[in-house]
Amino acid sequence: MNRFSRIIPVAGVMSLLCASGAAHAFDMVNGDWKFSFNGNINVHYIYSDCESASSAKAITTVGGACTGSASGSSVSNVGNGLLPAAMSFGVATTQGGYDITAHFGLYPGISTNDGGSPNVQQGSPAGTNVALGTTGLDVRQVYMTFGNKDMGTFTLGRNFGLFGFDAIINDMTLPGVGVAGSFSTATPSNTSLGSIGFGYIYTDTLAQMNYTTPDYAGFNATLGIFDPINSLTAPGPAAPKSAPGVHGKLTYTYAFDKGTKLYLSSAFLDQKQKYLIGATPYSYNGFGIDALAKLDIDAFEAVAYYYRGSGLGTTGLFFLSDDGLGNKRNSSGYLLQGSYTINKVKLGVNYGVSRLGYANNADQANVPNLLKSNSKVTAGVYYSLTKNLTLLSEISDVDTKAHNGDSNRSISGNVGAFLSF
Repeated sequence: MNRFSRIIPVAGVMSLLCASGAAHAFDMVNGDWKFSFNGNINVHYIYSDCESASSAKAITTVGGACTGSASGSSVSNVGNGLLPAAMSFGVATTQGGYDITAHFGLYPGISTNDGGSPNVQQGSPAGTNVALGTTGLDVRQVYMTFGNKDMGTFTLGRNFGLFGFDAIINDMTLPGVGVAGSFSTATPSNTSLGSIGFGYIYTDTLAQMNYTTPDYAGFNATLGIFDPINSLTAPGPAAPKSAPGVHGKLTYTYAFDKGTKLYLSSAFLDQKQKYLIGATPYSYNGFGIDALAKLDIDAFEAVAYYYRGSGLGTTGLFFLSDDGLGNKRNSSGYLLQGSYTINKVKLGVNYGVSRLGYANNADQANVPNLLKSNSKVTAGVYYSLTKNLTLLSEISDVDTKAHNGDSNRSISGNVGAFLSF
């Protein structure tokens, strides 16, 4: 199951922030319309020291500590990190008292990848990391918004989900690498894992329709529906869903003074999962809830995040979420992070763990090596050479444990640069 670590589609979240309020690299006004463009390019050298082939255990997991082969246990790559490169285009206007925007987010990588998706490896038995290859382009954001400060805002289209979003957007490894993921293999995809599967589930990009309230004394609420997605690890084909998924989010921001600010948020996700094994239909309801607290005190920042799911899985939405017979597995996890900035240098460390439980005793008997926990600690140094260019280095210690007591451990390190514009 470690192969699934190659297909986690880590989104260009930094560009979403740029598109939603930060200064753009390029703005142009034509009549009532304002056009904007921004993005990033990031490149890293990534080294992984994996569990040796002689000691590696077979653990049913998604992501986790990397394992070596008969040829060795160390792997070197040059590629993107947690974020792919990004190009974000936006248009905005005000008509009849309504603020209207549209956004397109395009995400190319730099790894050699001929697959239809930049994070799904396809091609010959040799893989796609071969001569004459090319990289891929991923379109993850296509959405519009309309509303105003009095009525609130509607968001319609493909955009990042609500559950788990604040975890990844506050992950210090966002401009870096964190856990190497598929960069510990011979056929790397365009993104690493960061802390995905090690403290939070990936928020993903979903076709959705949401409403966000106006600001009420620091409070904002969002509620919406999304196109229900299928389980990638289901034992049979997916069946059509009779209802959309539902998600929501509540946030609160309070500034104590100029240098001290508190941010709190909680989000949920609920969706029914259906599939078929032969002629037998199975279904279960997947639900998750999370909470995040972030405190900024001058140069110090602390982040604490927790999630709990039932039938939601681990690492990605609905990965290993049931026993294959519609019996739900519970999951949980947390991420703790602290950072301190001295002039142009930010020093940070985070620790995350994601846990997965059995559905029942039969599940335990059938899959004794099911993932029990994925945990990691990452330490990083981030130096702002200019206001747009950051040089960085990280090291991550990764531990994967199974319910039967087996475990694998790996260490990865990276050095690179992140340019935003």
